[in-house]
Amino acid sequence: MGHSTADVTAVVPARNAELMLPRCLEALRESGVAEIIVVDGCSTDRTVALAEAAGARILSDEGRGLPWARTLGVRNSSTRWVLLVDTDVVFGPGGVADLLTELVEEGHDALQAGLESVGGPGYWGQALAHHHRTGRSRNWFGLVATVVDRELMLNMGFDDSFKSGEDIELRWRMRQSGMRTAVSRRVVVEHRFAADDFDFALDQFLMDGTGLGRMIRKHGWRGARLALLPAAAAVRGSALSLAKGQPRWLRYYAAFCWCNYVGLARGLSS
Repeated sequence: MGHSTADVTAVVPARNAELMLPRCLEALRESGVAEIIVVDGCSTDRTVALAEAAGARILSDEGRGLPWARTLGVRNSSTRWVLLVDTDVVFGPGGVADLLTELVEEGHDALQAGLESVGGPGYWGQALAHHHRTGRSRNWFGLVATVVDRELMLNMGFDDSFKSGEDIELRWRMRQSGMRTAVSRRVVVEHRFAADDFDFALDQFLMDGTGLGRMIRKHGWRGARLALLPAAAAVRGSALSLAKGQPRWLRYYAAFCWCNYVGLARGLSS
């Protein structure tokens, strides 16, 4: 049985995303999805106007955060499949159709596209992209560009207490339920960064660490091993950088490790 992108609704959470949004929505519109729903996070820039110009339906998360925004978008969709897309993602021609075909043919319950991260000219943007391209996390299922059955997604839901790391939390619950999740090796999307300065990188580190801390709080000893992830990633990245004669990345991995643990402490205490 064939499956078409006309059976797919794209759900795009967006907050102050005027720089990222146009290319993201243009690619989705060209893919032939049934509808694009942009869930606005109380933006103060031109995000809503740009989404309207692209023909998207606009909803507001009323400041309740990313997990709620995704849930709201899925609830308001009417197709069998939903495509959860972050604004920093750009699908290539045929990418949405190929991702849906792979999900059905391989029997996955949810499938994320592979990510090819692209940084700006600044050090921190280049370092983030380098880490994303070479780190093990690129093979971890998440929600950046993911197709999933609508009813399954609604039944699983999100833990709204997670303002970051909700993808890890969802992945754990899906695995516990015996569901099949994966990252595609056939479909790769362009993954961009909204900025390439230290403040942007710091925000990423703190959010990731906070998500890990909340996972440990929620899952107790079962989640305790997550506390090792930042250190393991920093050691691995530093070793690879030295092995490849690229010591310039050492500063990045030191900041990554330290700031992730600052965020982790916040997640444990909040």
